Amino acid sequence: MKRIYITTFTLFTFFTSQAWNENNPIGSRSSGMGNASVSFGDVWSAHHNQAGLGFVRDISAGAYYENRFLLKEISVKGGVVALPIKAGTFGLTISNFGYSLYNENKYSLSFAKTFGDKLSFGLAMDYLTTKIAEGYGNKGVLAGEFGIQAKPLKGLTIGAHVFNPTRAKIADYNDERLPTIIRFGGDYNFSDKVTVAIETEKDIAQKAIFKAGIEYKPIDELYIRVGVGTNPTLTSFGFGINLKNFKIDVSGNYHQTLGISPQLGLTYIFKKTESTAPKVEQ
Repeated sequence: MKRIYITTFTLFTFFTSQAWNENNPIGSRSSGMGNASVSFGDVWSAHHNQAGLGFVRDISAGAYYENRFLLKEISVKGGVVALPIKAGTFGLTISNFGYSLYNENKYSLSFAKTFGDKLSFGLAMDYLTTKIAEGYGNKGVLAGEFGIQAKPLKGLTIGAHVFNPTRAKIADYNDERLPTIIRFGGDYNFSDKVTVAIETEKDIAQKAIFKAGIEYKPIDELYIRVGVGTNPTLTSFGFGINLKNFKIDVSGNYHQTLGISPQLGLTYIFKKTESTAPKVEQ
């Protein structure tokens, strides 16, 4: 019954509110901290806030899977790659939501550049598609996003990001457009063991969302995370294991009505490069 309800709800949402590629978050570290990730600087910044890629100095790749509400039909899958070069850092993101009867895909190419060691700017070009089976067909649209990050004080990072600032048009009928989403937040390292992140997110057509998370590192190889979010109310938790170049992140979100959504993230750093630029925890 739960499977039928949620699958029906997904399709109902599309046909009634024209929900279309909501830029689903990916990354298990982010998820474990309530998705308060607009100020993070790691390979997953290719999706969360491209400016964070500017602080990535290692060739990195990651894969992510979320079994949303324990139903494979509405699962989220994603992959990211970061490729630093002398001029900046390129990023590539691929993500998928749904199953054979209804699915959304995002393909994104991004680039970020730092200005000194305290400021970074990033942007991305996206191609988003939606497919509905049973003869309804496919639809694809181009969109953009951009972000900025700054480090005004030691231990403090502030980030801002805008997804689809041009309000890309989906169809002439009813003037359907992709959502425009604005995010702003920051994280602060109280010590080398404790990081706190907060963020607010606003779809210009919806109520604002508040998110917050804490990451605690009892030992170098282990991270423990908790987070909260509003609209809808979500609690999150997770842990990460750091095995030198390989990182495993496990997390889960809990929705009081629909239940738990477990997530798994894998990150691998292919090449350690020597650089005088500041290193960023990934």
